[in-house]
This record gives sequence, structure tokens and C-alpha cells, in this order.
Amino acid sequence: MRADVEALDIKDVTANWVNAVVLQSQIEDRIAALADLAHTPLFFGRLDYLHAPGADGAEGAEGEQFYIGRRHVHDADGDPMVIDWRAPVSQPFYRASKKDPQDVGLRRRFGYTGGELTAYEDEDLTDAAGGDQASRLLQSEIERPRVGPMRDIVATIQPEQDEIVRAGIGGTVCVQGAPGTGKTAVGLHRVAYLLYAHRERLARTGTLVIGPNRSFLHYIEQVLPALGELNVAQATVDDLVAHVDVWGNDSPAAAMIKGDARMAEVLRRAVRSGVTMPDEAVVVVRGSRRWRVPAYEIEEMVRELLARDIRYGAAREALPQRIAHAVLVRMEEAGEAPDDRVQDAVARSTAVKAAVKAIWPAVDPAKLVLRLLSEKEFLAEHAEGVLSPAEQREIRWAKPARSVRTAKWSAADAVLIDEASDLVARTHSLGHVVLDEAQDLSPMQYRAVGRRCTTGSATILGDLAQGTTPWATSSWREALAHLGKPEAAVEELTQGFRVPREVIAYASRLLPAIAPGLAAATSVRESPGDFAVRQVAADALDAAVVEACRRALSYEGSIGLIAADDRFGELGAALTAAGLPWLRPGEETSAEARLTLVPAPLAKGLEYDHVVLDEPAAVVAGEPDERTGLRRLYVALTRAVSGLTIVHAQPLPAQLLG
Repeated sequence: MRADVEALDIKDVTANWVNAVVLQSQIEDRIAALADLAHTPLFFGRLDYLHAPGADGAEGAEGEQFYIGRRHVHDADGDPMVIDWRAPVSQPFYRASKKDPQDVGLRRRFGYTGGELTAYEDEDLTDAAGGDQASRLLQSEIERPRVGPMRDIVATIQPEQDEIVRAGIGGTVCVQGAPGTGKTAVGLHRVAYLLYAHRERLARTGTLVIGPNRSFLHYIEQVLPALGELNVAQATVDDLVAHVDVWGNDSPAAAMIKGDARMAEVLRRAVRSGVTMPDEAVVVVRGSRRWRVPAYEIEEMVRELLARDIRYGAAREALPQRIAHAVLVRMEEAGEAPDDRVQDAVARSTAVKAAVKAIWPAVDPAKLVLRLLSEKEFLAEHAEGVLSPAEQREIRWAKPARSVRTAKWSAADAVLIDEASDLVARTHSLGHVVLDEAQDLSPMQYRAVGRRCTTGSATILGDLAQGTTPWATSSWREALAHLGKPEAAVEELTQGFRVPREVIAYASRLLPAIAPGLAAATSVRESPGDFAVRQVAADALDAAVVEACRRALSYEGSIGLIAADDRFGELGAALTAAGLPWLRPGEETSAEARLTLVPAPLAKGLEYDHVVLDEPAAVVAGEPDERTGLRRLYVALTRAVSGLTIVHAQPLPAQLLG
């Protein structure tokens, strides 16, 4: 297929050089999409249908076998050899069972090792009496060691996951998923499915995956290309709102207030504060005639635009046209016959532009936020009845900045500027947005993301128990309201595929303290996993951690050493002194370097075959309050795929002892 595309000769099929460039670009994209992936097999399953098309409503073909794979593959004659996993005919591979065979007689799964076919397994769906048996190949694939970036789960998608993946593009879906339930993979595969089912629509409007940090995005970046999707943008929330350089930090209290949805009203008032009513008429000179629009008439226009509550910039652009229209009415009453060109010329006239500049001045969003945070009186005027005086003092800068460039902007300030920018001019909306680790966003950040999909849909992924910011949401309904998608369906995934049984049971001891209403996850893993808790003397802690890492390296797969921020430097030095090479988050693991030293705040969303957790009490103490600290610990405990070793000198948190 790739050779056929490479052999295309387009020199005589395009009308001009522009068309030739566009067509050549499309050909190059197609060649890239058809690249060989040595360790990614083209097919992983087969379906044998029972009946011919149309027989008893069956979709399959009699006696025909459909091979299911990551993408469509056809032979030299154009006949299909492998059916894309997203096609309707492939759906029974994920959902058929002996109770509901969906006209499938046999389902075959193929097993691979390093890209080589090494096993296959058949499931007879016509034997209803036998009951559904757990697939050994499926279990083997789930438990296969992790080295390198995140893999797709296209061969192991479960029925409850498939329902979310194939949900229609018209609605937003929120997925509450416990650790290891595959919510991130479900979100990425949903993007791939939507691009398959609605490619032209999403090609026009665009898709975006939003992750919590760069390490996370690097970890997941190969999933969609492996499924043949190369044009999905990835970003963090900070990337979306990067209107200014961020190099300052807020106190937790200030960040909480700036992230509160009430700031949207403060900004709305501030943006409109420059609008003033005219105190004199506008006189437009056209040739030998002078046309006068009185102040009271212009005031009516201004008040009508304010009452419509349209965006500030759109109203500012409409006002000169309104004034020009009033002039045209006077021209017509005087017997003239002006057309649209005359109206545009009047709207651009010096007198009208001067009046609009005075009545409805231009607003620079960054300068507006700068003024709010720098000027006591300006903030007090627009925050009255919204923020208390104490809250105003908390967010106001101790040292007012002189300019946008020299201001010490924080991440929360950038979100405020983004809100102000949208009040002035509408933010471009995408066709579909995936937001992962959504529980950690502030209301104002939700609004920023929501602006990117006002005319599109979204997939929201998260776990309330893993909220580790001071402003972490406690309710998906509340979060969805801030996002602008209150009607979204909330689906819950509780069946874990990644975290071993003993590990998830141990971590779930924290749930009553961190998320009382949340159901504990169960694990389908047959292996309980390697799990150990070791207490050592304080002066032997570093040595014990290094030894635990050395022992973990004797097994296959990736190793993550997770520790509190203030332990990073000390443990890094200890590993180096012991001759153990180690990586930082975001650096790709390999056969030679499998150990990553991970600060606890960056562990969210990552996974390792073996996790060594250093000093849980220090992880908890590294957060502003105990509840946030326990949530951070819950995240750290649930990064393990095969084994978890906890090494501590200080007493463990009481919640883990129950």
C-alpha cells in the first residue's frame, strides 16, 4: 500500500503549482501514516460470522473471516485483508459473549512477542452452556511488562470501555476512573474512533488532547500514531493560556481565589468599565454636506449593545456601523441614495473613529489584568460584592508591575488573561477535546478548556480520589458546569487492569479519608503482584531504597522510584554513587536505562512495572494539607503494574494501618 502511494506520478494531474504542493503534502501524510512499526502487529484478532449479510439482521458474511487490526489493509486488488478495529463489523470483537454472540461463531485472539506472532487462542461463542472463560492471551497482554512510552490497548479493550470509545461525537462524556482502569487509553482511543467516524468534520474543526504536564504528554504521545492518527495536537492547560511569560508563583490562598469562578464576573465588569456614554454629537462631513447624529441617539446604541451582552470587541466593531447607518438614514431622508460602500466609508471616517475610541476604547486583556492586580481602587470597584476585602488583598500584588513584560505573572494570572481575552474576542472552538487528569483543574481552568470546545464535544477523564491541587474538584457535576457541558454523561470505570490486587486493596485504605463516596476499584489481575512494606532506621533509609531499586532491576520492565520533592537530590546522588543509572520523568526508558526517579507531584498518569516508594510520610508532608497529601500518596501507591515496595523510616500514615 505504501509502495503504491510512493509510485504515484502527479506532474500531469494538477492544474497549477498550488494544487501540486497541496497534493504532494497529502501524499507525504499518507506515506507517513502507512509507515512500518516493527513491534506493532497489523492484526490482533479474527471474527468468524455465522450468517450472510441481511440474514436475520446479521451484518457478517456467511463463512467469511474478518481479521481485526489497527488499520485497514487491502491487497493488490483492493480487497480488504484486515478490517480497522473502529469499523462497525469489528465491534463484536469487543462486545460479543456467549450470552450475546452477535452472530459471531468464533473469536480468535493473536499473541505477539516483539512483533512476532507467538500464540493464538480461539473462543467458541456458540457454546452458551460453557460460560465465558477468561482469555489467557488477554491476561498476558494486560500483564506484559512496560518499557518505553504508553502502549495502545486496542487488542484488549473491554466491553464497558468500548461503549465509551464508540460514544457519538454529539455529546460530551465524563469518565470517572479509578487507578489502572484504562481511562487515559479509553480517551485516546475515543479520539481515534471519532477521527475514523467523522474524519472530514474533525479535519475542519480540529482535535486536541490536554494533559497535566509535559512528562505525561511525552508518555502518551505514541498511542495515536500507532493507531494511524498523526494530526492530533497535544498541550497542557498552561500551553493553552500562554499569553504571557509565567515566572511567578502565587500563595495557595491567592491561587485558590484567582481560580475561583467568581473571578469571571470581576473580569467581565473590568472589561466593560471603559465604556462611557457620549456627551456630544457626532458630525460627519461628506462633500459639502454635514450629517449630525445627536449624543442621545448614540447613547441608545451603546446601551443596546451593552444589554445584548455580546463580546466587547464585537460590540466595538458594531458601534461605528450603527452610527454610519444613522447617517445613511438621514441621507435617504434628504433624497440621496447611498449604498453599502457609503456606509463603510462613513464608519471609517475620522469623526466616527474618534467617537468610538472615546466611547468604546480598545481593551488589551493583559494590561487589564495587570491593572486589576496592581491598582487597589480599580480592583475594589469591580470586585465589590464578589470578593471580600481580605480576598482582594490576597490576590493584589505587593509590588505593582509597571508593564506587561516586566510583571511577575503566575500560572493563575495567565488563566485570568485568557478569560479576559475571550470577553474581548471569541476563542476558536475545536471539534473535540480530550481533557485528562481533569480533577485537578480550577473552575477558571475549566472555563479556559470549555472555551476550546464550545461548538464541539469533549471527553473528560479523571479520578476524584487523585485530586492533588488545593482547588481540586469534589464533584463532576460542578466541574462540568464550569466547563460549559452540564448535560454530559458521567460514566464510572471501577474494574482495574493495571494495578495488582494487593496493591489496589492497600491503596484503597485511603479512600474513606480522601474520597468518602467513591467506590474502591477491583482488579482483574490474576497475579496479586509483588508487594512489600519495609521499615528501616533513619540513617539506613537511602541505602535501603537503593537496594530495593537494585532488586527491582533484576526483574523485567520499567522501575519508578517515587519520592517527595525534597528527597529528589539526595536519592539521585545515592543512586549515582551506587552505580545505578537513572532517568528523569519524560526521558524514555530503554533496556539499558529502566530506572526513573520521579518526584511525587509528577507521578500522576505514569505507570511502571515496579515502583519503589520512598518515605510515604514525607510525600504527605510535602503538600499544604493532610487530605491533599494523602491523595498524593494514593497516586504514588497506584503507579505499579507488577510490584510495589514501600521503604520508610518514619511511621506510616494512620489511614494505611487500618
